[in-house]
Order: sequence, then structure tokens, then C-alpha cells
Amino acid sequence: MTSVKDFRVEEPATPEALGRGSFRFTDDYSVFDWGKMPDEIPDKGASLCTMGAFNFELLEAAGIPTHYRGVVIDGEPLDVDTALDHGVAPREMAIDLAQVPDLPFDEREGYDYDAYHEAAGSNYVVPLEVVFRNRVGAGSSLRSRTEPGEHGLDHGAWPEGAVDLPEAVVEFSTKYEEQDRYLDPAEADRIAGAAELAELEALAREVNRVVTERAAETGFVHQDGKIECVYHDGDLLVADVVGTFDENRFSYDGQQVSKEVLRQYHKRTQPGWVEAVGAAKAEADRRGVADWKGLCDRAPDPLENHVLGVARDLYCAGTNAYVGREVFDAPTIDEAVASVRDL
Repeated sequence: MTSVKDFRVEEPATPEALGRGSFRFTDDYSVFDWGKMPDEIPDKGASLCTMGAFNFELLEAAGIPTHYRGVVIDGEPLDVDTALDHGVAPREMAIDLAQVPDLPFDEREGYDYDAYHEAAGSNYVVPLEVVFRNRVGAGSSLRSRTEPGEHGLDHGAWPEGAVDLPEAVVEFSTKYEEQDRYLDPAEADRIAGAAELAELEALAREVNRVVTERAAETGFVHQDGKIECVYHDGDLLVADVVGTFDENRFSYDGQQVSKEVLRQYHKRTQPGWVEAVGAAKAEADRRGVADWKGLCDRAPDPLENHVLGVARDLYCAGTNAYVGREVFDAPTIDEAVASVRDL
């Protein structure tokens, strides 16, 4: 189970063979790695499932292999257009499964990736997130870790506003650690196991290209995102979910239309909690422990009803615009974006 979707196993994966299962998307949301927040956003799960399925089908049409098998309606996997033709916004996605071995943690030695891969065989979820960036926002961590010239930019220092990159930057971060951390190529290669780092990067660039092109066709700007991958018998499959408003950052008419809206709203309205999360993560690093959340002395407050309504309309209107169908009863994307600007 993840913080925003439930995980169902029909046929377990083995060291050699893929299994079968599904994701069921809930209306929960998560920001700052907190996990399930106090509220639900109506229709969010159906929005993410629809948009994720649409993108998987775009990837497969482009020859990019994935673990996607269709959306589930009445127990049967269907392509997303067929499901929508039945008047149903799907909430469940059928997928192929790979193994996820335990990742042991020792306070002195850290995470034991050797043990992970010893148990993984030739069929496992690569314990990395492959992050790609087309634009560097004002709050991007890339600013503190690199210089503009490293990315082909003619700037001595990072400008205050967002900066478009001449070519997408691809980075690797941890997937199963309590706190995500960016990795240098040598450590990323070690953590990837049998999966080739160059192939993971090439796959991420192809996914980025497909999503960026679809975004441009529908009036969005695709700023950044990530993929997760399955390694199976020498091949890589794009896994988890791709190109949704939770996994990726998009903007429309200069306004964020992704989960970033909720992150920024919490920064403005609950700065004490956001600061407490940052302090707890820093203290966990200092102590060399994995559980930062147990060190946090504050919890987030629920959101006001009108904010949940604005978030719901943004997810639904954005999905309608991106997939090119009236899946949800929602305002136009222009109207939804205008409401976000008023928050």
C-alpha cells in the first residue's frame, strides 16, 4: 500500500516471473513525504487513474514497454477509452508485478542494498526514482546542488524565477528509504543492481518526451517528473504511474496545476508544520535513523472545504483537458486555474 493508492496482489511475482495485481486509487493525498493527510479530495483517485492510464497507453503506442494491463471495470481490464465510453471514470488499474524484497536498515551501516538484490533474482522493482527536469523552479533543490553552467545555461548564478533548460536534466534518487536523497552516478549504479543506469536514463528521456508532447498539445507545460521501473529478465518496464498531477509538475497559463498547488498552500497557511517536518528530517539525518516522522512534534491541520473544492476541480478539469474528454463534471481548465490563483 502507498499513501494514495491501495495495492492488490492476484498472483505473486517470483524471482523469475512477473505476477499480476492492481492499484486502486484513493482520494487521499500526501505532501512533504508525510503520507496520508487529514483530508480526502473528491474524485482525485479517478482523476489520477484516468490520466495515468491515458499516459501508459501513449507510451505503449510509442513502443515504450510498461507494466500496465488496462483499467479495471467490473473485474475486467479494459483500455481507458473503452472504459470511458461506458461512462465510468476508472479507479483501478491492472498491472504486472515484480518483487520488492525487504531493504534492511542498520543505524551504523545504513540501508543494505546487497541484501535487497540477493533476494531480488532477475525480477524486481528497481529501488530508484529516475527524475527528469525540463524547467528549474524557484524552489528546486537542483539550485542548491548544481550550478547553471553545468546544464548549458549562460548564467553565473541561478536567476530568481523559473528557468527552462536547453535539455532535460536526469537524476537518480532513492525510492524505498524513509527520506528521498539524490545520488551520484556511482551510488545510483550500485543501488540499481543488474539494471543499467544508461538504459534507465534513456527510458526516462523517452517518457519525458511523450508526456511533454502531449502536454503541449493540450495547453500545458510539463516542467518535471519521474519514472519508476521494473527489471525483468534483462528488460526494463516503466512502472508505478506516469504523468499525473501527483507524479509530475505541470503548469497552465503560468499557474501550477499539479500537487505543487497543495504544497505551496501548506507552506503559506501551515508554515509551522512544514518547518517541523524539515527539522524532523534533519534530526533523523543527524541521528542516523530512518524514522523521521516519529521525531516530528506537529501534525498537519485539515484543509478548509473550499480549498478541497478548488483542488478537486483542478484535478478533474486538468484531467478532462489533458485526455481530451469530458470525464468529470467540472469547470473548464481556465476557470479551475482562476480559482487556484484566488487561494
